Amino acid sequence: MTKKKWFKHITGILFFLSFITFSFSVGYFLIQLLPLDIPNYIQYLATVLSSICIMFLIGYLIHFFHRSKRRHFIEEIIAALRKIANGDFNVQLDFDMDERNEISELIGHFNHMTKQLKQMEEMRQEFISNVSHEIQSPLTSIVGFAQALQFNQLTSEERNHYLTIIETESRRLSKLSDNLLKLTSLESDHHPFEKKSYRLDQQIRNIILACEPNWTEKELEMDVLLDKLSITADEELMSQVWTNLIHNSIKFTPNGGQLSIRLQQMENQAVITITDTGIGISEQDQLHVFERFFKADLARDRTKSGSGLGLSIVKKIVDMHEGNISVESKLGAGATFRVELPIL
Repeated sequence: MTKKKWFKHITGILFFLSFITFSFSVGYFLIQLLPLDIPNYIQYLATVLSSICIMFLIGYLIHFFHRSKRRHFIEEIIAALRKIANGDFNVQLDFDMDERNEISELIGHFNHMTKQLKQMEEMRQEFISNVSHEIQSPLTSIVGFAQALQFNQLTSEERNHYLTIIETESRRLSKLSDNLLKLTSLESDHHPFEKKSYRLDQQIRNIILACEPNWTEKELEMDVLLDKLSITADEELMSQVWTNLIHNSIKFTPNGGQLSIRLQQMENQAVITITDTGIGISEQDQLHVFERFFKADLARDRTKSGSGLGLSIVKKIVDMHEGNISVESKLGAGATFRVELPIL
C-alpha cells in the first residue's frame, strides 16, 4: 500500500472515531440538560440511544447533501450531452473537486472529448467551405463563357478561346473530384494497401521520363542522380507521390530553370530530395503546405491553378509507409522537398 493510501486510510479511521465521539458527547449533554431525576442506568441507556439517533441524523444529512450534489452533477452531464446531440460542442463541465478520483477523471475525459469534437466540427466546416469554393470557381467560369458563346457576333478566335477555357475548367473540376475521392479513400480503412519489394530508382526514373514533355517545354535543366535502391512499399501509391512532387516542381519553376532529383540510402532509410529553382515558399506557408486546400499566395496564378490537395495526398501516403516528408524553401530561391522512407 502506498503512502497516499495509508494516509487516506488513517484519515478515514480518525474521522470515524471523531464522528462517534462527537455523537456520544452531544447525546450525553442533551440528556444532562433534561430536568429529570432518573437512575444512572436509564440515564446511560438514554445517552446511548440519543447518541445513536444523532449519528443517524448526521449520516442522513451527509447522505442527503451528497445525493443532492450527485444529482446536480448528473443533471449537468445530461444537459451537456443534450447540447452535444444538438451539435453544440462548446460545452465544458466545471466542478470543484477536492481530490482526484473517478469523478474528476470522468470530468477531464468529458471535457477532452468535447474539445476534440469541437475541433473536428471546425475542420468539417472548413473542409465544406473549401470544397464549395473550389467547385464554385470553375463552375462560374464555365457558366459565364458558355453564355458568352451564345452571341453570334463572336469571332472564330474568340469562340475557340472561350471553348479552351471551358475545357480547362472542366478538367480542373474533374481533377478536384479525383483528388477528393483519392484522399477520402486513403483516409478510410478500405483502401487497398499492398506492399512489395521493387526498385525505387527505376520507378522515379520512369516518372521523370513520363514528365519529359513538361520539362522540355520549359527548357529545364534536369540533374538526376539515383542510387540503385530497393524498398518494400505500395508501388502504385508511391508513384502518386513522385508524380505530384515532380509535377509541382516543374509547374513552379520558370523557363530555363533547374530541377535536381537525388536518391540515396542513409542508414536504414531511403532519402529522396527534389530541388527546384522556382518561386519558393515563404516560412509561414511552409507550416501549412501539406494541409488540405492550402495554396501559397504566389501559387494562386490561374495558369498554375490546382486543387490544393496534391501535397495532402503525398503526406498521407508517406505517413501510411511510416515515412517523413519535409520542405525547405525561401521566396524566390526555389524549394527542396525531402522524403524519408524506411527500407524494409
